Amino acid sequence: MFRKPIAHIVLIFTLVIGCKSQNSDPMNHEFTNELINETSPYLLQHAHNPVNWKPWNEKSLAEAEASNKLILISIGYASCHWCHVMERESFEDTLVAQIMNDNFVNIKVDREERPDVDQVYMNAVQLMTGHGGWPLNVIALPDGRPVWGGTYFRKEQWMRSLEQIQKAYTDSPQRLVDYATQLEQGIKGIDVVNLNPNKPEFEPSFLTDIVDDWSEDFDKNWGGMKRAPKFMMPTNWQFFMRMAHQTDDLELMEQVDLTLTKMAYGGVYDQIGGGFSRYSVDKKWHVPHFEKMLYDNAQMVSLYSNASQVSNNNLYEQVVHETLEFVQRELTDSNGAFYSSLDADSNNTEGELEEGAYYVWTKEELQSILGDDYDFFSEYYNINDLGYWEKGNYVLIRDENNAHFRRKYELNKDQLTARIKSWKSKLLDIREKRNRPRLDDKVLTSWNALMLKGYIDAYRVFGNKEYLEIAIKNANFIYSRQMRPDGGLNHSFKDDKSTINGYLEDYATTIDAFLGLYRITLDKKWLNTSRNLLNYTFDHFYDDTSQMFYFTSDEDAALVTRNIEYRDNVIPASNSILAKCLFELSHYFDNEQYQNTATQMLNNMLPEIAQYPSAFSNWLDLMINYTQNYYEVAIVGQNVQGLHNELSRTYLPNILFIGSKEEDDLPLLKNRYVEGETYIYVCVNKACKLPVKTIEEALKLIEK
Repeated sequence: MFRKPIAHIVLIFTLVIGCKSQNSDPMNHEFTNELINETSPYLLQHAHNPVNWKPWNEKSLAEAEASNKLILISIGYASCHWCHVMERESFEDTLVAQIMNDNFVNIKVDREERPDVDQVYMNAVQLMTGHGGWPLNVIALPDGRPVWGGTYFRKEQWMRSLEQIQKAYTDSPQRLVDYATQLEQGIKGIDVVNLNPNKPEFEPSFLTDIVDDWSEDFDKNWGGMKRAPKFMMPTNWQFFMRMAHQTDDLELMEQVDLTLTKMAYGGVYDQIGGGFSRYSVDKKWHVPHFEKMLYDNAQMVSLYSNASQVSNNNLYEQVVHETLEFVQRELTDSNGAFYSSLDADSNNTEGELEEGAYYVWTKEELQSILGDDYDFFSEYYNINDLGYWEKGNYVLIRDENNAHFRRKYELNKDQLTARIKSWKSKLLDIREKRNRPRLDDKVLTSWNALMLKGYIDAYRVFGNKEYLEIAIKNANFIYSRQMRPDGGLNHSFKDDKSTINGYLEDYATTIDAFLGLYRITLDKKWLNTSRNLLNYTFDHFYDDTSQMFYFTSDEDAALVTRNIEYRDNVIPASNSILAKCLFELSHYFDNEQYQNTATQMLNNMLPEIAQYPSAFSNWLDLMINYTQNYYEVAIVGQNVQGLHNELSRTYLPNILFIGSKEEDDLPLLKNRYVEGETYIYVCVNKACKLPVKTIEEALKLIEK
């Protein structure tokens, strides 16, 4: 299926090789760039290009059909380094702009605003070329069906490609139409989920075999997997941590601890300002791709919070605290919403955009700032061959724990902590006087929900009331500004405007976060809203054939195909998040439809999981609920909050918590209130053990 389209596109290029540009004076061509009216920071970055950029909307698409012009679709995001490079080299060039304006309807897309559009054309480019990435550049027929594409192109290569594809369209348009038809079928086949008619059978041995095979890929020296670049993949490590905990797999837990430690020691973690970059370009987690994304930091907060419960490692608590300080300092709006990202690039001392310029240090700078403390600092953060990057710059990286330095320098814990705190304070003050990376201050519902969950997890583990206050403020923002009167969600918020009909990722992450907020506040508003949002997804996203959920609503304009997102990646798939929510809500409301749907969704994944487990780690986490005991813990009585806070200090991934101070008609609470008493009910498979009064007694009833 893949080879024929690729061969066909090569044939097209063969036919038009040698085509020369027929350029006239570019200064004689007027241009109208419509992005100036958009709110997306990424689109606004291109609002003054000489290209006649248009946003993705019905008007732009209708113009392409009416003019019978090919559509040039360029997709990226605000913190994308190579997007900026291509803009400087090509989209700001008037000669390039002339070719684009004369021959194409040019549409710029912010992939974070329109993940549905990005998903369709990314699939197309992966089919055509075998790989993908951003910037993503696609040529499509006037009806939107793609015929050619790629990622980053140098200026001359870009101009030549545009001229060739336009000549092919002029000389042999039917060939492109035929190719588009073939490619369309390929795109539609990528994310097809077939209903698994077999009886669901989830066995513990399936999970252990998966982990055994997967573990052969572990990097035993630096953590993570044996490859570069390295993405942090927090969902994978959440799954491994839970498996290790519930199966007493000490070797697996050691790999989790090694990975989390090395990531926290690496340059991928901002040692001065807190927070994680998107990924490391090397195997040591040393040199990051310097952009900071909200979704990464949200999930890493949850991961390190849970890990802190398992290992009681002070490093993990420090990472959570510093990362949330970063989020509050640089990514939080006064209304409680969270911004999307910080750019990898910032202006260097020469006023030129340079990747990482805001974060790196020269040896001379550090010596000047730290004075007599430089030698100690340089040993701690490896201002040496290990920490060297390029152009005389160093990225701070650790390779020893604090105990090593306490012994070597005869310092107690408080003395060393004070020293490190002083270094960070001095360097952060200096750094904040530099030219700051550009901020993408649009607000995305899905990413906000992930960060909301991060704050919830941090509060649950560490008990910091400020975390709870921030969580509630953000939840109220989503509830009041992103939820519509019809019960649906919008995807984006910018300049006091809520826009773009929500995607499945918005519903799945928000339901998940609101369930988490219910568990720590016992405010039924969040539980009931989760259920209402879930029912809305059934009405507008559910596919009866596969019993999965489409990524887009049935109220959205049709694209080339309507996809089902089910593979976990740097963010878990919207379907895997939703399946876990269905499982939980089936317990809260004793809803058989929810339970059956979650089970069927997981069963649908079985044929693919064993082949590529890293794309299904969130599904695998759900599978543990079926292969081992999953407990419902209900606390009823006036002391419910105190007992719940005590219970939350233990890592318990296999329980569902519910509670009330008084009589309640929820199935797990009904007829369990006893005036003057607070009882803990531990149930599994709808069978409850005798109620107890202390957390110690309850924990004895809960197996790992």
